[in-house]
Amino acid sequence: MIEAIIYALIYICLLALVIYLILWVLGTVVGVALPPKVVQIIWVIFALVCILILVQLVLPRAGFHLGKLSHAVLSVPV
Repeated sequence: MIEAIIYALIYICLLALVIYLILWVLGTVVGVALPPKVVQIIWVIFALVCILILVQLVLPRAGFHLGKLSHAVLSVPV
């Protein structure tokens, strides 16, 4: 479990580095100035994805699974 969390954190750090480098290249090398609100939205989406990854890692049975949901819907008598 701890090993999986460490791998997930390394993956998240690398993903943050890639996003930062893309934003940096767009801003300085290419010359495309993204509005600050767009950059903020990109980082918020990144944070939400990170939270989703960590929650699914720590609580694998949390939430609903589409397979179980479809099975429950099909088994309801009409």
